[in-house]
Amino acid sequence: MWNLFSVPLAVVVAALTVAPAIAANPIVQTKFTADPAPLVQDGVVYLYTSHDEDDAADFKMLDWMLYSSTDMVNWTDHGVVASLATFPWAVQSNDAWAPQVVARNGKFYLYAPVSVAGWPKNVIGVAVADHPAGPFKDALGKPLIDKAEGYIDPTVAIDDDGQAYLYWGNPNLWYVKLNEDMVSYSGPIVKSDSKPANYQEGPWFYKRGRHYYMAYASTCCPEGIGYAMSESPLGPWRYKGQIMESNAASSGNHPGIIDYKGHSYVFGFNYQLNFAQTPVHRERRSVTVARFDYNADGSIPTLPWWDGIGVEQLGHLDPYRRVEAETIAWTSRIKHDWDRPFDWAPGVHTARGPGAGMHVADIVDRTYIKVAGVDFGAGGPSRFAASVASGAKGGQIEIRLGNVQGPLLGTLAVPDTGGWQSWRTIDTPVGAATGVHDLFFVFKGKGRAPLFNFDYWQFQAR
Repeated sequence: MWNLFSVPLAVVVAALTVAPAIAANPIVQTKFTADPAPLVQDGVVYLYTSHDEDDAADFKMLDWMLYSSTDMVNWTDHGVVASLATFPWAVQSNDAWAPQVVARNGKFYLYAPVSVAGWPKNVIGVAVADHPAGPFKDALGKPLIDKAEGYIDPTVAIDDDGQAYLYWGNPNLWYVKLNEDMVSYSGPIVKSDSKPANYQEGPWFYKRGRHYYMAYASTCCPEGIGYAMSESPLGPWRYKGQIMESNAASSGNHPGIIDYKGHSYVFGFNYQLNFAQTPVHRERRSVTVARFDYNADGSIPTLPWWDGIGVEQLGHLDPYRRVEAETIAWTSRIKHDWDRPFDWAPGVHTARGPGAGMHVADIVDRTYIKVAGVDFGAGGPSRFAASVASGAKGGQIEIRLGNVQGPLLGTLAVPDTGGWQSWRTIDTPVGAATGVHDLFFVFKGKGRAPLFNFDYWQFQAR
């Protein structure tokens, strides 16, 4: 029976004025991600990424991932939405490089560079889906842009008059006009004659107001992010400067730029998660984000190199609706001295299973998940429920506020459910909490082996 007097006094808290929740860079810690391609659709940011395998030394890339957010801080992992298997005519062992997805006429088109047998360079394929999260299916059964030099890093935008343009290329910048079906093109493939002097690769083409922008990975190596502007979708491109100077900590880069809820954001990547685990440079990258403001003339200021702070949260998370456990602001392993709650040791992972779809897996003792900016309202919660599965002895989920040692709302005991995909919903009473707090799920159990899997959670209001 729940005894309110057993709750630490600090748990019974009134609504307080709190600082805005902040994301932490890199924004994904459960996997190595790169080549961010954000898409704003129906009030949601869908972030498509390439994926560096955990054992990668050089580039080892087999699929494309998707994450989504409505607040720029908590990101929901949708897992793999397309892979080399989507293009059965492509080489299947590697080279799932930088993608981009664009929406048109209720469909979503994924453009990606892949390799083909007998050709040393990439080609560009296109897949289509009815939903941002897929499943994406090969649209043509063959490349859209076939064998030629430098055909990597496609970027697509649709102009106000309905004409779509596909750009790509390393070390040159190429383009073609796409037809309305988005899976064919008209006219010749053209090499831009106004490529900025420091253009390297990774173009990101978009229009904002009356200006056309071409951001890109600049110089090599290391690579920064440069950009050019034009009054036409086909150029000429006028170099405007660096959005971000190069940094020795990151040999590569790839921009993705959006406006969302009245703010402007640039995504890129660094190697911070890799270097936190090893001093050896391995092609295991991590997506990052920074907010910026355009100048009055439409130009973009030069930003500091990616920091570990990230961006402020836009709105708050509602804990009284079902929240997927793979909705995460931060996760990592907890040091035994508890002095570094944001260390870089490996933490939980996400996986797809037959019983629950995407879920949090590989939960071991003293790992945790942070969910930022959770609004408990004026009444607060009375109970907490979670969908869990265990093929071992289970463990506990400590529900804490503010940090890994913060006030304890309650503890959910997770039993052996009879299998890693045998899901049960377990609930427990919780103490009182009102207002906005960062929520921490701290996982406890015996031994170093996985304890249980975690699918979703929800609080019940008082």
